[in-house]
Amino acid sequence: MLLADKWNDYCLIDASDGQKLEKWGDFYLVRPDPQAIWSHRSEKKLWDTAHAVYHRSKSGGGSWDYRQALPDAWQIKYRNLTFNVKPMGFKHTGIFPEQAANWDFVIDKISNAGRPIKVLNLFAYTGGATVAAASAGASVVHVDAAKGMVAWAKENAASSGLADAPIRYIVDDCVKFVEREIRRGNKYDVIIMDPPTYGRGPKGELWRFEDELFPLVTKCAKLMSDTPLAFIVNSYTTGISHTVVSNVLSYVIKSRFGGTIESDELGLKMSSSSLALPCGYTTRWFEK
Repeated sequence: MLLADKWNDYCLIDASDGQKLEKWGDFYLVRPDPQAIWSHRSEKKLWDTAHAVYHRSKSGGGSWDYRQALPDAWQIKYRNLTFNVKPMGFKHTGIFPEQAANWDFVIDKISNAGRPIKVLNLFAYTGGATVAAASAGASVVHVDAAKGMVAWAKENAASSGLADAPIRYIVDDCVKFVEREIRRGNKYDVIIMDPPTYGRGPKGELWRFEDELFPLVTKCAKLMSDTPLAFIVNSYTTGISHTVVSNVLSYVIKSRFGGTIESDELGLKMSSSSLALPCGYTTRWFEK
């Protein structure tokens, strides 16, 4: 498991009974997590006095139960990056803290490349990987179908001192954008994608992970430079093993460029025990 264990402003305190207790800066949140199937709670006082608890609805979705005063937004830091946290209607906060393991990987690869690096970040959400890559000196194209998420990514970049960094923000369907980039002849040294299990683009374009991943990776291979640095696929899709994604990258990327593939769970250690909570997985291709 690849652990995101270098956080100072975030902490996974405990997990039990389908929930997790987290500290985000100065605030404690309880959110659902289907991986926490056991019943063993430590830090009972913190569970009971959390600032907000997210409750799922039997009809779908859910809502926050605010038990203490909580701002609409606040900031947390990771390394030299600053992120704006905002509790959202569907349990999310705008940050997947386990992805810090990938931010470290991206920063290291770009910083040590010894040349200008162009990055394409697809399904880029609020821009964690975007600001990480830009902080290491890369130029980044950030693509997401949700206008609000792209605006949030701009906020994160500005908060991280990267308002003037070479980041191009695109609100578009990722597949259609890739197809246009192929026609334009554009090339990238690093491609990152965090595709959803299921979703729709801004014009109703349908996405299913198991149907669309292989075709999209195949198209993205046409965008890779002659000396590519890395290709990263993140997934939270249940029922699809990270070995499956590794096979996709082996067929499409490694067969063409050589290099190395590593694939593993992403996770967060609980401060209340020696255990770790799995949080999706990542598959990375990178040059030797």
